[in-house]
Amino acid sequence: MLKKIRRVILYLFFSSLAYVLITKFLEPPITITQMTNAFGLGLNRDYVAWKDLSYNIKLAAIASEDQTFTDHMGFDWDAIEKSLHPKKKNKKSRIPLGGGASTITQQAAKNVFLWQGGHYDKYIRKLPEIYFTFLIEWIWGKQRILEVYLNVIETGPGCFGMEAAAQHYFHKSAKKLSRQEAAMIVAGLPNPKKFTANPLTKRVAWRYPQILREMNNIETDEDVMALLKK
Repeated sequence: MLKKIRRVILYLFFSSLAYVLITKFLEPPITITQMTNAFGLGLNRDYVAWKDLSYNIKLAAIASEDQTFTDHMGFDWDAIEKSLHPKKKNKKSRIPLGGGASTITQQAAKNVFLWQGGHYDKYIRKLPEIYFTFLIEWIWGKQRILEVYLNVIETGPGCFGMEAAAQHYFHKSAKKLSRQEAAMIVAGLPNPKKFTANPLTKRVAWRYPQILREMNNIETDEDVMALLKK
């Protein structure tokens, strides 16, 4: 029995390692989230290379979702601690605009290798999410993580990736997105089926100016600029 368990564990480890290595160079063929959406809302996606993603959309994603992206190794421990011990309502929180402790690396790992879950199955997903988060930080590196994240994240009803969102909302390529357009797309990421850039929902209208301000703020960060100008 123990030998069988060890064989299963080894198989899972080497197969997952092989898939992470493959997706370092090739785009993920399809994700579980994309498959589940394909039967209802359809599947609109178009993976593009790093050079075909505008500087603005890369900056907007970091500004909104993970301002310590270039500094951590997959997990923002300060944000995790703050999310576990929230401050009183009359005190300001320094958790990023995205509102949670999940980093871009964690979101990329969850979107590519796992699934979007409800309140209870997130606990089942947490251990493999930690495993894949460490693995892609080690094997992919920051540029590839951000590139894959921007290509697989859900960005609208039936839309996945920034190229699909740019075409759907603004009828242009992701390479040509302005700062405002990029901020508007990213503002809808917490619930892209509900929060849309066109038609402009109240939530997106309220939030995207905040993201624009944060984009201006983090442009002075040398590590962020070194990554985005590659």
